[in-house]
Amino acid sequence: MKRLISFILVAVLALPLLAEEQVVTKPREKKVLNDYSEWLPKQGEFSIGFSLDPLATFVGNMFNGNLSNGLGDLAGEPLLDGIAFAPASMVSIMGTYMQTDQLAWRLNLGLGYTHKANNDYVLDDEALWLDPFSRVKVMDCYEYDRLQGSIALGMEYRVGKTSPVQGVFGAGLNYAFGQISSKYAYGNAITELNQTPITQLAEWFEHLLLPEAFTPLLLEIRSRLQFMQDVGLGYLTLSRMSSTLSGGEGQRINLAKSLGSSLVGSLYVLDEPSIGLHPRDTQRLIHVLKQLRDLGNTIVVVEHDDEIQKAADYTIEIGPKAGRHGGEVVYAGAPKIEKFTYAIPPYRRSWNNYIEVSGATENNLKNINVRFPLNVMTVVTGVSGSGKSSLITKVLYPALKKHYGGIAERTGDFGSLRGSLHLIHNVEFVDQNPLTKSSRSNPVTYLKAYDEIRKLYAEQQLSKQLGFTPSHFSFNTPGGRCEACQGEGKITIEMQFMADVVLECEHCHGKRFKQDVLDVLYRGKNIYDILEMTVNQAIEFFSEDPACKKIVSRLRPLQDVGIGYVKLGQSGSTLSGGESQRVKLASFLSQENALPTLFIFDEPTTGLHHHDVAVLLKALNALISRGHSVLVIEHNPSVILAADHIIDLGPEGGDNGGKIVAEGTPEEIIQCSDSHTGKALNELKDCFI
Repeated sequence: MKRLISFILVAVLALPLLAEEQVVTKPREKKVLNDYSEWLPKQGEFSIGFSLDPLATFVGNMFNGNLSNGLGDLAGEPLLDGIAFAPASMVSIMGTYMQTDQLAWRLNLGLGYTHKANNDYVLDDEALWLDPFSRVKVMDCYEYDRLQGSIALGMEYRVGKTSPVQGVFGAGLNYAFGQISSKYAYGNAITELNQTPITQLAEWFEHLLLPEAFTPLLLEIRSRLQFMQDVGLGYLTLSRMSSTLSGGEGQRINLAKSLGSSLVGSLYVLDEPSIGLHPRDTQRLIHVLKQLRDLGNTIVVVEHDDEIQKAADYTIEIGPKAGRHGGEVVYAGAPKIEKFTYAIPPYRRSWNNYIEVSGATENNLKNINVRFPLNVMTVVTGVSGSGKSSLITKVLYPALKKHYGGIAERTGDFGSLRGSLHLIHNVEFVDQNPLTKSSRSNPVTYLKAYDEIRKLYAEQQLSKQLGFTPSHFSFNTPGGRCEACQGEGKITIEMQFMADVVLECEHCHGKRFKQDVLDVLYRGKNIYDILEMTVNQAIEFFSEDPACKKIVSRLRPLQDVGIGYVKLGQSGSTLSGGESQRVKLASFLSQENALPTLFIFDEPTTGLHHHDVAVLLKALNALISRGHSVLVIEHNPSVILAADHIIDLGPEGGDNGGKIVAEGTPEEIIQCSDSHTGKALNELKDCFI
C-alpha cells in the first residue's frame, strides 16, 4: 500500500510549477559542485534544506546528493541534523521511495527566491583533506536575481559510492546521463572539459584555485594548454580524433608536446609545419620554433612560407629546378631578403549562376547562408578552425554528391540546397589522400598512359616473335612479371618485433620483369627503363616519334600541374599529399568532353614553391576554361589574389568562428577591417604586380 500511494502521488504532482530567471550582470558560467558522498538517502527519509544556488545546487542535489548533508556542505554550516541554512535561498522538499538498494524513485518540489553577487572561490584545505568528496566549499563568480519553482519526478540507479549514473525524468527538467563531476572543477564533468575548445579551457584553468599541493599539476596543465595556443591550435578540443587532423595540425601538436617536454640537445626536423595555417598565425609558429631553439635544440624546417624563410638563422636552397635538373645546393647562408611578388590577374570573371547552402549549422557554423558561384574560381579563406572544412567537406560536398546520385558520408547540419543545380552534373573532391590503397598504383597507371605504353611494346618485332601481348608488360598480372616478387621489384620480410625489412628481389634485381620481357626494346629502352624515367624525360623521349602522340597527350597533364619530376613507375604510396592531389587534378585535365563539374580542392598548394603555384593556377584556370567550376580552400596569398570570388569565414577559430566575415573580390576583402585575410593581403600590397 505504501508503494501504491507513492506512485499515485508521483503521477499527480509531476508537473512544472514555475521556472523564471533574470540575469543582472552576466549569465552564470560555472556550476556549483554536486555532492556525491552520501547521495542516496535512507528509505522514506524526507529532508529540508536551503541552497546557495537555486539552480545548480538544487537540481544537482535533489538527484545526486543527500539534501541534509549536501546542502549543509555547500550552502552553509549545518544548524541541525538534516537542516542547513543560507540567507535568501531556495527551499526544497524531497520525498524518496526506494524499490531496491540501487534503484530509487523521487519526487522533488522546490520554490524560492535568490539574489547573489559573489566573486570568491573558497576551498577549505582542512576539510578537503579530511573528506575530499563532500567538504569542498565553493562560492562562484556571478550576480543574479532568480525566482525558481520546480516539481520533478526522478529515478536514480547507483553504480558506485561516488559514481552515480543518473536518468532523470520530469516536466521542464533535462539532465544528462552519466554526468560524473570532479570535486575540484566547479562541477564540470571531465567530458565537458574534453569538449571545450583549448582557448576557453586555458582560461578556465587560469582562474581555477586549488590547494597548494595541486600547484605543480596546475602549472603543467596551464603551460601545455598555452603551448597549444602558441602553435595556433586553440580552436581544437581535447576530444578531437587524431584521424581528423590535417598534416600541419599533427605536426604542430607534436611541436607543443616537444615544448612541454623541455628537451635539450635534440634535432627536430619539420616538413612544412605551416600547412593549414593562416598568415595571421605564422608569427606564433615562428615564436614556438625559436623557443625550441633557445632551449638548446637544432631545428631543421622544410618550408616554402615567406615569413618562416625570413625568420631562419641559416638557409639552404636546393635546386635549381626539380627532378634531374635539381639536387644541387644553390645557396647556403644567412636568409636572403628578397621581395616576393604576387601576380594580380588582369580581370576578374563575373558570375550570375550559383549554388546556395542555407542554414548551415554543422560544428561551429552559425546558421549561415552561402552562395558558391559557378564557372569561376572561388576561394574559401579564414583562420584555422573558422569553419571552412565544416562548410565545404561536411556540408556542401556530401549534399551535392548525394544530389547527383553519388555516395558520400553523413551530411552536416544545414537547411536547404538550392540554386543553379542543373548547370553542373557532378562534384569532385580532390583531396590529398593517396591515389589508391595499393602500392602498385603509380602516376602513369592512374592516368591510363601505361596502357598505351604496353601496347607500344607489344607491337615491337621481338614481342610478336615471342607471342607477347600488352599484359606481358604489366607488373600487376602474371605472365611477364617476375613471380618471385610479383612485379614489385622488392621483397618485404615481415619482422615480428621490429620494422619490416625491404630487400631488392634477387631474381629480377629490382627490375620487376622477367629477362625475356626486358629484352624487348623500343629505341634502345626496355620497359623498366621507361618506368624509371621522369614525366619530363618521358615526354621528351616519346615526342620524337609522331606515332606516340597519344602517350604524350596522356602524360602532358602531369607536366602541366608541376610534377614533371615524378618517375612514371613511382609508387603512389610514396607521393606526398600535395603530389597525390595534383596527380588527381592531372587525371581530370586529361579527360576530354567531360560534363560540367564542380571541383573542390583542399589546400592544393601544399608542398609547392612560388614558381609551382603559378603552374597550378594555370591548371585550375584550364578547368574553368573547359566549362567547369573550381572551389578552393586555401591560405596561400597567390591563390587568394587569383580568385574571382572570396568567402572569408571567421572572425576567429572554434566557437568564435563560423560566421561570414566578408565576401567579394580580393580588392573588396582588403577593404574589410574585420577580416584577418584582408589584413594579411593589405600588408602585401607593395608586392602586387
